[in-house]
Amino acid sequence: MIAAFALNAAIVAVAVLIHFEALNMLSILTPKIPVRHRLRVLIGVFGALIAHVVEIFLFASGYYFMANHTGFGTLVGRIDNSLMDCMYFSFVNFTTLGLGDIIATGDIRFLTGLEALTGLVLITWTASFVFVEMEKQWKYR
Repeated sequence: MIAAFALNAAIVAVAVLIHFEALNMLSILTPKIPVRHRLRVLIGVFGALIAHVVEIFLFASGYYFMANHTGFGTLVGRIDNSLMDCMYFSFVNFTTLGLGDIIATGDIRFLTGLEALTGLVLITWTASFVFVEMEKQWKYR
């Protein structure tokens, strides 16, 4: 269980750092892009979406590792423990969709809860970022 906790903590920490750096780079680089302000906002949105996909892949890699090594638990249901199945499971958890066609058992369950919480926080962080960037770009004159 200690190994699962350490792995989970590392995954969450790296996901938050990825998100911070992505939003930081977007906030620095998008104002410098010589395009119309509306396109800059779209670049910011797509940049944030790319960051989310990278974070989801990070969690999926954690599921893949844990599901294919003994002692962490398993993923059961409509899954063959491939990386693509772990990506799907990660998308479902990160977005807090929770379809239920794949279920975690054992210590791996802790990662699913942490991913849902982390995804919720990072998605709302992105929403705040987009709102602030839109305010900068779309000021009423």
